[in-house]
Amino acid sequence: MKQKKGSLSLAPQLFLSLFSLYRSLSQSISPSISLPLSPPFPLDLEEFLMSQLQGGDAALMRELGDFPDDDLEVEHVEKECRTVRHSVPDEGVELDFHVRDCVQSYTQPWLMVKSPSLAVLSDDSGRTLTSSDFDLRSGLTPDPRVDGLLRFSNHDDLDRFNLEARQGNRHADLFALYPPTDEVREGHIRPIPDCPKEHMGDRIIIRCQAIRFEIDVEPLFATLALYDLREKKKISENFYCDLNSDQFKGFLKPHTPQTDHSTLSRAAIFSITYPSPDIYLVIKIEKVLQQGEISDCAEPYMVMKESDSAKNKEKLEKLRSQSETFCQRLGRYRMPFAWATVNIMNVISTATLDRDTTDSDSLNGQCSKACWILPRRNSERFAAMEDQCNMSAFKPATITISTFCKQEGDRLSDEDLFKFLADIKKFSSLQRRIKTISGMIKLDVNPVHDNPMACLSAELIPVKPVAEKNLRPIKEVLEFPSSEVYVPHSTYRNLFYVYPQRLNFVNRLTSARNITIKIQFMSGEDPSCVLPVIFGKSNGPEFVQEVYTPVTYHNKSPDFYEEVKIALPARLTERHHLLFTFYHISCQQKQNQTATSETFIGFSWLPILSCDRLQTGQYCLPIALDRLPVNYSLHSPEVPPIRWMESHKGVFNLEIQAVSSVHTQDNHLERFFTLCHALKGGATFPLRVREEKIPENKLEHQLKLSIISLPSSRLEPLVLYLHLVLDQLFILIMQPMVIAGQIANLAQIAFESVVSIVNSLHNSQELARDQQGRNGLLATYLYWVFRLADSPRDLLNTGRLSPVCPGPDGVLPPTEGRYSTMGRASASTVGAMLLQSRLRSSSNPDIPAPHSAEDTEVKNILSAKQFHEELALQMVVSTGVCRENVYKYAWFFFELLVKSMAQHVSQLEKQDVPRRSRFSDRFKDDIATIVSVVTAEIGTILVKQQKEMEQAEKVNISLAFFLYDLLSLMDRGFVFILVKNYCNQFLRILCSHEHYLNLSLYFSSPASAPASPCPSISSQVSLSSSCSFQEQRILGLFDLSQEFKQQHYLTGLLLTELSAALDMESEGSVDTHRGKVQMKAINATYSLLCAHDLDQRCAQPEVRAKVATLYLPLVGIIIDSINYLDFTVSEARGGKNKTGGSDEDPDNVTPINQSIAMAIAGNPFNTLARNECCYAETSRNLLLCFLWVMKNAERSLIQRWTVDMPSVQLNRLLELLTICVSCFEYRVTMPALQKSQQAKMQLEDSLLRGIGARGEMMRRVGGQSHPLLSAIGQRENLRWRKDLTQWRQTNDRQDKTKAELDQEALISGNLATESNLIVLDLLETIVQVTTPLSLLFLSTLGGVLRVLLHCLTCNQSTTFLSHCFSTLRALIVKFGDLLFEEEAEQCADLCQKVLQYCSSHEGGNRSQACATLYLIMRCSFSSANNFSRVKMQVTMSLASLVGKSDDFHEEYLRRSLRTILAYAEEDTEMQNTPLPSQVDELLRNLNSILSDTVKMREFQEDPEMLMDLMYRIAKGYQTSPDLRLTWLQNMAEKHKNRKCFTESAMCLVHAAALVAEYLSMLEDHKYLPVGSVTFQNISPNVLEESAVSDDVLSPDEDGVCSGRYFTTGGLVVLLEQAAELFSQGGLYEAVNEVYKIVMPILEAHRDFRELGSAHHKLQRAFDNIIQKGHKRMFGTYFRVGFYGAKFGDLDEREFVYKEPGITHLPEISHRLENFYSQCFGDALEMIKDSKDIDRSKLDANKAYIQITYVEPFFDDYEMKNRLTNFEKNFNLRRFMYTTPFTKAGRPRGELNEQYKRKTILTTMHAFPYVKTRINVIQKEEFDLTPIEVAIEDMQKKTRELAVATHREQPDAKMLQMLLQGSVGATVNQGPLEVAQVFLNEIPADPKLFRHHNKLRLCFKEFIMRCGEAVEKNKHLITMDQKEYQQELKKNYNRLRENLRPMLERKIPELYKPIIKPRLENR
Repeated sequence: MKQKKGSLSLAPQLFLSLFSLYRSLSQSISPSISLPLSPPFPLDLEEFLMSQLQGGDAALMRELGDFPDDDLEVEHVEKECRTVRHSVPDEGVELDFHVRDCVQSYTQPWLMVKSPSLAVLSDDSGRTLTSSDFDLRSGLTPDPRVDGLLRFSNHDDLDRFNLEARQGNRHADLFALYPPTDEVREGHIRPIPDCPKEHMGDRIIIRCQAIRFEIDVEPLFATLALYDLREKKKISENFYCDLNSDQFKGFLKPHTPQTDHSTLSRAAIFSITYPSPDIYLVIKIEKVLQQGEISDCAEPYMVMKESDSAKNKEKLEKLRSQSETFCQRLGRYRMPFAWATVNIMNVISTATLDRDTTDSDSLNGQCSKACWILPRRNSERFAAMEDQCNMSAFKPATITISTFCKQEGDRLSDEDLFKFLADIKKFSSLQRRIKTISGMIKLDVNPVHDNPMACLSAELIPVKPVAEKNLRPIKEVLEFPSSEVYVPHSTYRNLFYVYPQRLNFVNRLTSARNITIKIQFMSGEDPSCVLPVIFGKSNGPEFVQEVYTPVTYHNKSPDFYEEVKIALPARLTERHHLLFTFYHISCQQKQNQTATSETFIGFSWLPILSCDRLQTGQYCLPIALDRLPVNYSLHSPEVPPIRWMESHKGVFNLEIQAVSSVHTQDNHLERFFTLCHALKGGATFPLRVREEKIPENKLEHQLKLSIISLPSSRLEPLVLYLHLVLDQLFILIMQPMVIAGQIANLAQIAFESVVSIVNSLHNSQELARDQQGRNGLLATYLYWVFRLADSPRDLLNTGRLSPVCPGPDGVLPPTEGRYSTMGRASASTVGAMLLQSRLRSSSNPDIPAPHSAEDTEVKNILSAKQFHEELALQMVVSTGVCRENVYKYAWFFFELLVKSMAQHVSQLEKQDVPRRSRFSDRFKDDIATIVSVVTAEIGTILVKQQKEMEQAEKVNISLAFFLYDLLSLMDRGFVFILVKNYCNQFLRILCSHEHYLNLSLYFSSPASAPASPCPSISSQVSLSSSCSFQEQRILGLFDLSQEFKQQHYLTGLLLTELSAALDMESEGSVDTHRGKVQMKAINATYSLLCAHDLDQRCAQPEVRAKVATLYLPLVGIIIDSINYLDFTVSEARGGKNKTGGSDEDPDNVTPINQSIAMAIAGNPFNTLARNECCYAETSRNLLLCFLWVMKNAERSLIQRWTVDMPSVQLNRLLELLTICVSCFEYRVTMPALQKSQQAKMQLEDSLLRGIGARGEMMRRVGGQSHPLLSAIGQRENLRWRKDLTQWRQTNDRQDKTKAELDQEALISGNLATESNLIVLDLLETIVQVTTPLSLLFLSTLGGVLRVLLHCLTCNQSTTFLSHCFSTLRALIVKFGDLLFEEEAEQCADLCQKVLQYCSSHEGGNRSQACATLYLIMRCSFSSANNFSRVKMQVTMSLASLVGKSDDFHEEYLRRSLRTILAYAEEDTEMQNTPLPSQVDELLRNLNSILSDTVKMREFQEDPEMLMDLMYRIAKGYQTSPDLRLTWLQNMAEKHKNRKCFTESAMCLVHAAALVAEYLSMLEDHKYLPVGSVTFQNISPNVLEESAVSDDVLSPDEDGVCSGRYFTTGGLVVLLEQAAELFSQGGLYEAVNEVYKIVMPILEAHRDFRELGSAHHKLQRAFDNIIQKGHKRMFGTYFRVGFYGAKFGDLDEREFVYKEPGITHLPEISHRLENFYSQCFGDALEMIKDSKDIDRSKLDANKAYIQITYVEPFFDDYEMKNRLTNFEKNFNLRRFMYTTPFTKAGRPRGELNEQYKRKTILTTMHAFPYVKTRINVIQKEEFDLTPIEVAIEDMQKKTRELAVATHREQPDAKMLQMLLQGSVGATVNQGPLEVAQVFLNEIPADPKLFRHHNKLRLCFKEFIMRCGEAVEKNKHLITMDQKEYQQELKKNYNRLRENLRPMLERKIPELYKPIIKPRLENR
């Protein structure tokens, strides 16, 4: 294929689909959703390109990249081999067809079809930013002046200068600055599957460092293996190693002919696919065979100690000598000795818990599997995965085992081992019955990151990288997974494992007891036929001819645990067999015994093949006692007539396992491969398949049956041989079979089998799928493996049908024809039949065809159907379940078609053939039919339940990618017709095509379009060249016209879909789906423009301008759809603004109507009433598309467009620009800044903060300001690299490095700068082309100014701010008078924002702001009124700035004020005018305000003092209502931040009263409040606002009362905010009073919506009053007195502090003590009591604070009006506290000497107020005598009892507690004692008579209440409290009886009649 040069393919990220499904939506969702018109008929693209590509168009085409001959490139990629060479059979061995196919499949190169969809964006690595760009100015240097501030007298020169400055250092690629979209969320990409490779689980390396016992007398041998206790399965092969010394190795030299390097390994790599907590590493120790039982041989190890070596020296020498003797004689035989085990997963888990966080990367180096969906939870495999241990990372660990278990001769089997392991797991220790041996084995366990040096594979092939030095090798141990592994074979492996298990000689009368088995692999019966294919063990040969099993001493029925690993020959015959020879080993040589120690017992054997199938499984073999007969290997051991042990009974048990990628070990697969390879020739009939013999005439029938049964194979073998199975089935589909001279019809049945296999794999819960539901195994096969069989041309050249092409290494040269005639027909007959089969569909052989001459046979063969044709035909003619599955899994067949078509084009060298001739008309018809069927299938799915929607989407995506690929292969006009027939989800994918722009004819004007195939459409073409703007209406280019859709076909379809998606109406439940449709439509457009922007072929400005013109209709669509988009991105920044505002911003309160809302909330456009139904992030993508078009479109075109634009459309455009500024504001998350203190400091240098009182319009954008980069916007071309960074603002990683954070901050800042500069360019264009002095111009100028102000509100870079200020200054210079007169409100906001930047850290920002502010003063000076207003606005702005901004920097603002003064002094033109002096006066006033705020900053930590100072400042502005209002709002904000909602509400009530005073002077309306008097029902404090009415200032003069709040709407907003705050503070009754003022205004405005809202809020307030009742907690009050000169003004002043409810005295005491301790240190002292302070006793050098709890105090007459809890806690001015004392000076004494002093405090204002502390202005005191104290106490007790008794739901515990204190027998100073003290005797002093009587009456009521309480308690107690009740009753009766005499005693003098009775007068 032709290689493309210099072209840039689109990235895979672009291949996301647009799932609108609009044809079906109209039926399945809502009939009200508007759908686009049917798409126009597309142009004949091929004809157009042939006839129209002339001149300039052709040149422009070449600039972007011409259509290549073909876009798809067929490429062979060599397989990556882990080892130094492929694992293949030995050379020179003739292989059968199946083995050859297997080896070829495992070694041939991958065949890939590379297309644009699989290319990756090139990285422009040269365009990067460095951290040095953060080098901001530091230090306080004088601010430089802005050069040439007054240079330009000509406005055009000024505009030209600003334009050149803006265009310098700009970013060419806008999308390069935008973070990549979230690919995972979309899921509509076509991921490249991982390359097939050999399966490996989690890998660990175990190194054997030491094996030692107490004594060291002989060589020992270790065997390591992994066992899974849960599965009761050995999960690895054995690893053999020994650490014997050279001395001990010398003992064995006679039996070790050679030592190969590969056997010296002491480290092994184990693989674990399914980690489990029950995986154990078992180490078995063997020794050379010796005379004696295992116990006898182990005794020295158990008795002797290493510490006693010197004492046992002679014994050790004797043992060592004996060992040497045994080694020399019996060195080839082993015996079991000991074993040890460790739970390897416990070791790994422990190491994992302790690992560092940096070790979290994958250890095995494999690709992440995140893109594949895991098996479902209900699968068995997942259940096993649930408790897997984490093997992703762990620290290297060392295992030390100090105890070995002695082997038991009768318990050596694996079953016994698993019992031991189960006991160890259960009891966590070894049982006593297991004898142990002391020793030590030390193992190192490490994770395997990469392949280590000197590593050998399981076949002993060196693994890359190869060690340069002669290092000790590391072996890879083959895993036997505990469960199935579903990974197809990719390497040749042919291993055979023999496990002898048990031998039973118990019944044999023989002396054979020390039994061993010699195992050999034979290729014949002669002894010379033994093959050296058995893997050797440690320190010996690599391969051996024989192996002996370990000997169990004197055991006639030994168990074996030996593992014999054999490398199977590639070609097996019936002669290959395993030979077992049984010997008795004489351990002690007798005198008459010969040299050999072996005594022959018998033979047994096992053929490797049975019916040509590899034998595996369990076997029980008999043993022959005689020499074996001739040809014994051809029979099973049961057949030959020889003498058998125990009458031919099976006495030898063994197990055979194979790990082979050649032998399938599955009946269905073996039968299928056998029958297929029988077709290749060489087979004799009848053909033997297992026990069945198949004659030649039955071959076709049996082959069909085997094909049908393929899907019935077990899943694991089917997956393992999937590539071979599919290859063979595709051969059967493509090429006809000639069997016995007859053509076999196999294509259809083979196709159905493929469909069934595809269905099975997709339905398996064990196999992974990607986001599109594609089975991972099938996707891998299609991408890497699938290739066409040999072409007919190969048949012609070679004279035969050759097998699949071998790899370039030539390992497998073709030797035989693939298809042969198995009958006896002549060659000509066969040729004729073959030709006839070629001329008709192999799936429809019954279709008659004329016979051709034999000499034309080859020609007709070449014209025969190709694979893609046959596949398409099979898809079309399929029926039933097969058809349903074909289209259900259409992706597989579509990708199969595309890859076969690409290979077809490549193989037949059709590059020079026109596209139209590449494929036959029949094939095109089939493709059209397939597309039509898929279309209908999707519609059918959608009619079903909603859960099928996902399936419809997947099929839709498949079809979209299919047509995408067809654009690179077929006639593009034909593909366009398919698109027209089904214009759906694939639009997005199609538009991401490599040559999409050329396909859309972006270079062609409408006039150059050829005649349309549809006359009705062509007749509508009316536009001329798109470049001739003067000859047509420019606005027409921004419309999605029919002509546009016809000529720019794909673009028209895409924009039509986008427009339809955005126009979808809301239908309730459809909202979510509608949002998804819109998201996909927008993201499709976004991806497309992103591709253009990053395409190097579009780098030239002329090309970009052409491309941007192609998307002009997109601008119109976006403007028309602005109300349907969600632009809440700026709110998503979250957090509170820097002034301490909470989420409940006052401007978010619903206004009275839309017009008032716009005026009050500062929203320049009506954006509050949006029908938001599109995702915010998606809307942001759409805005970026708009900005890209505006950036790249021709400037003259944009100018003409804005000139012709109607005013309504222009306003919507300005609204869109405002939204763009908000959406692309620079944002950085605070956690990111905390990563680096240095980065934080650098970023803060350009921090822009503070929001003014007149800046609520800006503040509606919400959120807090964030640090801004001053380097942003400079020429820094860092791009988002999608291959390195997956960045999402919504889901940031928290573990990023500083470099990553710096990079993100810079890119984000550059994006914000470039986006805002595009907006600025467009604003300049709008202003320059609009005719001055026109009515439209006035509104346009105001709208432009609002957008600019919004820019200043948002966080911006220094680069952008310099240009923005330049544009503002240009507007002021050119249109100053209009701005000051018509846009006074906006000018006030401008002053506020500019002044805010005057306090910036960044010197450049300050310089620009100072120049702008001076220019505002200078230009406004031409009109005195305007300058007066500007002075007021600047003063208000400063007051707002210093009052609200927590991080305001005074020194920078002072420097700015000096800079402005310098401008005035240096302005030579204005020196003779009053301007310099007025500026000087203004700056002095501003400096004074700054000075007033210095104190405030000193008391930031003392909220009460801070509020006092703010109150004092506000009081000072009594004659400046605007400023007073500002400071009241500042105070409200501070209170709100402290959660003092009531005080915050009071500040707003005062503000509203202030506004009402001025409204009453302006307007005389009955519905308006009559000044502040109307508010006194809320609070009497409000009357202080009436003082301003006497001032000489009048409203609306000199800018006074010009703020937005001095309106009716502003009054309503303030009151509603106050009501909301009252509600938050729990004062619901005050809400009612507030709305009494609001309601008349709303009624007068007929604002019924707001009236309804107001009544709803009132209802909620009243409901809260009813529900919460007495549960509401109001404020707690404390008297705080300050004493000492250190307090300054506070000395000897007393305040009442209001604290939150349930605040205890220690809390406020601790708070004040902490604060003032920081001021005075140890000089502070807290006074604990509440006595009067004697100043003479205080230390003059100390500061004293006295805190006393006080309660609200009311006179009796007041209590009549304060009935509710609220009324007793609202409007409080008097408070009381009590002080107990005695005459003796003590605070406490006996009852008869206890006095009490009551102190009444009166405050200056009533609580609640605008402050939380108020001065005490009056203090009253009076004392109570002891009897008065008693009366008060008894009245209190009586009230408490009455309340507790008469509650609706009495509290039994509370009642009993009060009773216990009243009638209890042991109450000190209780009621009885009080009565005895004061009532026992009548006082002698007559003045006390009335007190005595009053106390007596109190006791009477008290005893009555006690009786009621006791009776009430009787009904509340439970059964177990009866005794308690009786005790209470008894105590009550006793108290009553004791009190009776005192209560009945009356003072006669008090009852004498004052007037004599009338009876006496008579």
